[in-house]
Amino acid sequence: MNGPDLTGRVALVTGASSGFGERFARVLAAHGAKVVLAARRVERLEALADELGRENALPVEMDASDAEALVAAVEAGSQAFGTIDILVNNAGIPDAQRAHKMSLELTDRVLDVNLRAPWVLSCEVARRLMAAEKPGRIVNISSVAHYRYDGGGAALYAVTKTALARMTEALSVEWAYANINVNAICPGMFVTEMTDGMFERIGDPRPGLARQRVPEVEQMDSTLLYLVDPASECVTGAVIRVDDGQAAKGKLR
Repeated sequence: MNGPDLTGRVALVTGASSGFGERFARVLAAHGAKVVLAARRVERLEALADELGRENALPVEMDASDAEALVAAVEAGSQAFGTIDILVNNAGIPDAQRAHKMSLELTDRVLDVNLRAPWVLSCEVARRLMAAEKPGRIVNISSVAHYRYDGGGAALYAVTKTALARMTEALSVEWAYANINVNAICPGMFVTEMTDGMFERIGDPRPGLARQRVPEVEQMDSTLLYLVDPASECVTGAVIRVDDGQAAKGKLR
């Protein structure tokens, strides 16, 4: 398979039960990494681990709003495969409500999953990398919502994704001395389980998109692999938009 050889690397992917997370886990495993699969829907993780091979994949039930579960997932992966040196902070939830109509419970959950969890996991992984004196790669999955928000609900989602992009920049500086690269990908609208429900609500979005298409998750592979590959050694603190021109078109209106 073309691309980097990740043999000997250990990756933790959150939100690995579907969508981008499942795809990222498959891609990293296909290139030789051992992968810790973390999400709430453990039955899906078990099935994916069976498919990838239990010698290559470890399913870990993890609620991203539970700080103790986050640390436990890192510990489980480290015990199984060794020090985690690739972290993909992919888990996230939309709010899909007007800001003033959101309950405090939903507000807290969106903040916990979309922002606190990546912070806690990044710090836990970084501490262990520093103790082991190993370099590492952290990839945060932000969103095109960092660049534009057109109203209609999901304002808090947009806020958390901008905060995640800023967190990426700040931690890249914080940990530069330890050779821990921290970067972010901002996907636009892709075909995933999350967008299936959105399409049901808003209808077919393709006529309003720059290329009149909705990309497939496989089209994110090369960006992820670049950011975990030695080829991107000098790339840290980058926030990369992968949206097929969707946000750029919005700015031209």
